[in-house]
Amino acid sequence: MLIGTARARHRRVRTAAAALTLTALLAAVTGCDPDKPPPAGGTAKPSTSAPSGPTTTKPGGGSATGTPGTPTGPGTPTTPGTPTATATAPGTPEGATAGLPFALPSTAALRSSPHKVFAHYFTPYPVSLDNAAPADDYYARNYLNPAGEGGRHQAYGGLLRDRPLPRAPLSGDWELQDMESEVRTAVSAGIDGFTVDLLDLTPGSQHRKRVDALVKAAERVDPGFRVILMPDMTAGKIKGLDAAGLAAALAPLAGSPAMQRLDDGRLVVSPFKAEERPAAWWADFAAAMERQGRKTALVPVFLNLNANAQAFAQVSYGFSVWGNRSPNAQGGIGGDAAKAHGMGKIWMQPVSVQDERPNQAIFDEAGNTENLRATWEGAIGKGADWVQLTTWNDYSEGTQFAPSVHNGRVYLDISTYYATWFKTGGRPVITRDTVYVTHRLQFAGTRPAAAGQQQFMAPRPGTLAPRDTVEALAFLTGPATVRVQSGGQAKDNQAPAGVSAYLVPLAYGAQSAAVTRGGTSVAAVTTTFEVRADPRTQDLQYVAAGSARR
Repeated sequence: MLIGTARARHRRVRTAAAALTLTALLAAVTGCDPDKPPPAGGTAKPSTSAPSGPTTTKPGGGSATGTPGTPTGPGTPTTPGTPTATATAPGTPEGATAGLPFALPSTAALRSSPHKVFAHYFTPYPVSLDNAAPADDYYARNYLNPAGEGGRHQAYGGLLRDRPLPRAPLSGDWELQDMESEVRTAVSAGIDGFTVDLLDLTPGSQHRKRVDALVKAAERVDPGFRVILMPDMTAGKIKGLDAAGLAAALAPLAGSPAMQRLDDGRLVVSPFKAEERPAAWWADFAAAMERQGRKTALVPVFLNLNANAQAFAQVSYGFSVWGNRSPNAQGGIGGDAAKAHGMGKIWMQPVSVQDERPNQAIFDEAGNTENLRATWEGAIGKGADWVQLTTWNDYSEGTQFAPSVHNGRVYLDISTYYATWFKTGGRPVITRDTVYVTHRLQFAGTRPAAAGQQQFMAPRPGTLAPRDTVEALAFLTGPATVRVQSGGQAKDNQAPAGVSAYLVPLAYGAQSAAVTRGGTSVAAVTTTFEVRADPRTQDLQYVAAGSARR
């Protein structure tokens, strides 16, 4: 991955660049440099505004019809503050096209499409947890460091393997500034809004403060950016509410102009694991919302669509599932969309990159970018109405699209291409030769002995067989030669114009790709990470780098 990938076009990271060099950024984040130990700094938590762990994890596995995986539980979060920004007009976001292989249409043009793209926002992992310098902030000390948080994550090598792109400390209301930055980033990627995971609606709770800050940021940064309320029905603070209680808890948020509403004014509510409560309970919830003067359009996210669609048909505007993260399990996309449409409902298709969960000892084999491409192509080709990117920032499950240390902005940029196709109905014309490289930091069977790790991830049952490959995903203006190199081995591929992917077996050492046409280099990238035989902890995410952003 290239840590500079998103820096030049991302306002938040431009600020950080003034204080941190590339080398310093890499050194600042535990796990970025396999040669260096985790940062020192003890295990004490920052103030009460810092989380002690993720609050919930979602079951990301199973079939396209939502066979559940294993949810887990609790943690905390931070504080919003006073507004500092002004709303922007819906033109082409600043710098959005510069790092892409195609010309991104204006925000206004993209939003004119009936097809919508939302990204799932997970409140435990904002850009910063404590506004400290990246070398010694909460992420570095406690989440990436296996000894962090008093050693509670030591057995599985630390809670996280990746983190949001670091930034220097900010002055003023830094939490709101960070939220505004995340909204700007999403807008620049053609995303219509966030589905925000509601873990605790108690006034003053850290999760609630982050949700409030996110809503305020959406209102201030872009009047057209939308928020969908997603009560997490696996979270204790939500699960304990009755239907009227949930309606009352949502009321202060529901009045915001940033909320996603249908043309007829209905407020969209999209509960995660909606089947945790029966359909009649959701009818009571809708009635309670209507007593407040707010009609709702329910778009439940199921873990099992087939078992629940019929019962929920009378109370729902649309259907969705949490989905899965392996390309061999995406064959049900068309059937799910057809089921929803056959009942007169819209279909919101989950689109995902990958999934690894050290604390649950499980991972899905994503096949480099194969799963990302399969879920997007399924959404486009099988009639999805909306898409949910799962997830924007759940680093505990390794599912993040948001710019990160391991991936720069690569997965978001690739997704922007498909989102534009989804919204416009046609493949974007490639205007800039671009190549993306993805690979793991280690072989799938590696069992690191360092850092006291004892619990190792295994493939989720039914996932694609683990593979050790480097992929070059090429976006080409015309035919060219794509060379993929892993360590000392390389392979040349004759590639056509358009989008195509090429694999070589993973080898120790540097990982790179280069595109030449007529003997001239037109695109090249080498990832920051080398594959080593002695990694510090087990990490089965695919890291990524692209040639178009530095």
